[in-house]
Amino acid sequence: MRRVMNMLARALGSLGLSCCLLSLLGLLTWLGTLEQTKSGLYEVQRKYFESFVLLHDFGPISLPLPGANLVLSLLAINLIVGGVVRIQKSRRTAGILIAHLGILLLLAAGFVKWRFSNDGQITLYEGQRADYFDDPYRYELAIVEHRESGELFESRVPQEIFTPAPGSDSVRLAGGGLPFAIEIEHFARNSRVMRKGPMFEVQVPVIDGFFLREEAVAKEAEANIAGAYLKLVDAASGEAEQAIVWGAQAQPWTAKCGGRTFTFDLRRERHELPFAIELDKFAKVDHPGTGIPASFTSDVTVDEAGSERPLRISMNEPLRSQGLVVYQASWGPQNAGPGARLFSTFAVVRNPADRMPLAACVVIACGLLLHFGRKLGGALRNRAAAQ
Repeated sequence: MRRVMNMLARALGSLGLSCCLLSLLGLLTWLGTLEQTKSGLYEVQRKYFESFVLLHDFGPISLPLPGANLVLSLLAINLIVGGVVRIQKSRRTAGILIAHLGILLLLAAGFVKWRFSNDGQITLYEGQRADYFDDPYRYELAIVEHRESGELFESRVPQEIFTPAPGSDSVRLAGGGLPFAIEIEHFARNSRVMRKGPMFEVQVPVIDGFFLREEAVAKEAEANIAGAYLKLVDAASGEAEQAIVWGAQAQPWTAKCGGRTFTFDLRRERHELPFAIELDKFAKVDHPGTGIPASFTSDVTVDEAGSERPLRISMNEPLRSQGLVVYQASWGPQNAGPGARLFSTFAVVRNPADRMPLAACVVIACGLLLHFGRKLGGALRNRAAAQ
């Protein structure tokens, strides 16, 4: 048994395995880059870099490949076994050992980012305020009960629950103390609400003269607007009412059931912020003689735990607070004329490992300086002795 374990340890910690895994990472990076000519960045990232196994199409042939998650996991094991456990411990290898620990810290930061982080965006006009950010890739169905006391009670259904399974066209949801069941039909990742006219032959319900038309999924995932037909079935009477819910509709659908009032909103998935941010002023400076922005900044007020503070967010100066980073990302409308009202868009990243890559790079640099410093010192001493 010990012999088998030693053989396994040698294989897992071998330099040959390291070279093979690094070559696979290079291959995945190359294939993922080529794939972006057909798919958006979000889909490519999920397929090649957030998976354990994937299928890549080489012409008419689909071949299985290890995803970056599997390759990096094996690389971490290889580094632990070969670069930390089995390496000879001495003053001569201290720098290499420290550098290996720094690389492991960098891999750990990547794992924390993949597993525990989320990101999204906030779009605000001057004077607007938000205490949440939207996920640009995922949707949720928000069910809000408007009680007589004025209170709002909100339930959220994530996209993976109301998306029909392959081969099915509907999903039924019930329970949660609600006086109705919900049937979600004809869900489309990308859709448009169209007015029914004689030029359209439709196979879906027409409601108040409108129908939901499914469209081809956009290359960039954030450009897709989800839509579906929502049927409300009263649990007591069995009566049903149907409506279209769409990701870009101006107002949520309102319905009454069991003497209670509810609204239904298909919207981008929301994540709460531990503070509120209000846009006070947005400023854009163009390159002279052009309409191309040289810089754009947002003066905001951050309300955190009842304490307000002014702050300027620019392209290179984000807001960092409570594990969140808020960047100045873009602005719009892009075709706005002089004096038009502009909005500012902020990218929001919640990453518990935000500072870990910097710490890892410092550890790696210290290890390399120690190792090559010892090598340089030894070479200088040998040259001096030879003279």
